Amino acid sequence: MATGDAGHAMGLDKRLDKTVIAAGVGCRRGASAPDIEAAIRAALASANITADALDVIATIGAKSAEAGIHAAAEILGVSVVIVPEPELAAAADRVETHSERVFAFARVGSVAEAAALAAAGPSAKLIAPRVAMGAATCALAASPPAPGAAV
Repeated sequence: MATGDAGHAMGLDKRLDKTVIAAGVGCRRGASAPDIEAAIRAALASANITADALDVIATIGAKSAEAGIHAAAEILGVSVVIVPEPELAAAADRVETHSERVFAFARVGSVAEAAALAAAGPSAKLIAPRVAMGAATCALAASPPAPGAAV
């Protein structure tokens, strides 16, 4: 699956005719694909969303080489986007979870929540706050569809 940088709805402009659902992922170094997939599936279940509705997995630059994130994306059939620091910072005030340890590392209260919000775009809303499973965390955010678009 492709890896890319953030942009207009994290480079998902081909999907602007529908809501974009982004899974933001944070993890410990070396987190396994099963832990990451379990966190994503737990977040999806908490929001009553099926895995086929997921558009992208988002994370931060410090996690860009994590094999488990890329393997989970492959299993789920989505791409991974790396959220640039300015977009992550812009989403920081919209997170619900505030971990001092994570803030010291990434300057946001929750990597998962901020990455999901940034990936889904500036008008995105958190639809599943951070859940932790093993060595991974996941949160979901959804963008509103473009005005006049079918949902």
